[in-house]
Amino acid sequence: MALQLWETLKESITVYTGLTPSTFFTVLALGLALYYIVSNLFGSSDDAHTHQRSRGFEEEVQPLPPPVQVGEITDEELKQYDGSDPKKPLLMAIKGQIYDISQSKMFYGPGGPYALFAGKDASRALAKMSFEEKDLNGDLTGLGVFELEALQDWEYKFMSKYVKVGTVKPANEGQSTTTTTESDAAKPSEDDGPSETAAKETEQTPTAAEDAEKKEE
Repeated sequence: MALQLWETLKESITVYTGLTPSTFFTVLALGLALYYIVSNLFGSSDDAHTHQRSRGFEEEVQPLPPPVQVGEITDEELKQYDGSDPKKPLLMAIKGQIYDISQSKMFYGPGGPYALFAGKDASRALAKMSFEEKDLNGDLTGLGVFELEALQDWEYKFMSKYVKVGTVKPANEGQSTTTTTESDAAKPSEDDGPSETAAKETEQTPTAAEDAEKKEE
């Protein structure tokens, strides 16, 4: 049975290729050897390029450092974390609470669609879905119910996704302290002695010694 198949195969090779079976198998062997050599040469080069690309990608996508607590900072200090300095984390505040959004640089980093929110308390802008410079602050006065609900949704999202690293210092905190100090200074001290009115009354009231002298006279 095997001999019949071999004879049939040889006849088919001769009919379809015009070559003798020995010539056909020689050509086939040479073709396989050539394919093996070429695939090894170009395949190794492709593997090297692939390895270099994967290594470069790994270098670009390095793990982010753990969030660092910044404590209570002012609006001006918060602006330093807008992504312009790659050595500093990317921060953003909502309702006075500061979050580390470094993991979303593609959205909030330089060139991102929400880059103007970074380094600021963008509560008002998020509530109004505004990209105007005048709304990039934490002032919530005059906002409607729906705007406050939208802001609340943003806050829940940030609380669940990012790490809180600090708070924004109120702008009027220093002013209120100064005002209180000045008002306290204006009040008369209890240790300053009798008032001017009391002193005048003392001068106008005769003493007991003067009354005794008048009686003797």
